[in-house]
Amino acid sequence: MKAKNKHDHRPTAASLTHFRSLLSNHMAKKGLRSTDQRKLIVETFFKSANHVSIEELLADVRAEDPKVGYATVYRTLKLLTECGVAFERRFGDGLTRYELADEESHHDHLICVECQSIIEFEEPRIERIQEEVADQHGFRLLSHKHEMYGVCASCQAKLNRASGTR
Repeated sequence: MKAKNKHDHRPTAASLTHFRSLLSNHMAKKGLRSTDQRKLIVETFFKSANHVSIEELLADVRAEDPKVGYATVYRTLKLLTECGVAFERRFGDGLTRYELADEESHHDHLICVECQSIIEFEEPRIERIQEEVADQHGFRLLSHKHEMYGVCASCQAKLNRASGTR
């Protein structure tokens, strides 16, 4: 099993070129212009950790330009989602998070209900079983998401120390 933490988010130059092209074409079709603030938000998103919230991205963007507003970041993330550059994720904690829509590296998620950390993982056996189940039911699988909720090792250790167990 290959595990990646949420900070392993490094898009390739080729994928960034592809994502920029998707966005540019989508904006042209919608008659939208590329503002300096929008460019800053997009480039900051590309450098962000996976599963970034609007609030986290806003803080990073404001480090460069304190005048950028919440609504501008929100609208830009919606635009990235509309054109297929970003996926919108909700992991049950009330926050909406965004990650690059990299179809080449499909991954699933382990979500800690204590600290809300998100661990990405890839497991070919799970992928095969899902495909087999779909085939057994005559179902043509288009996409899926797999999320498992529990308590991460770090939080288990903290909870055990707090309760005096090992």
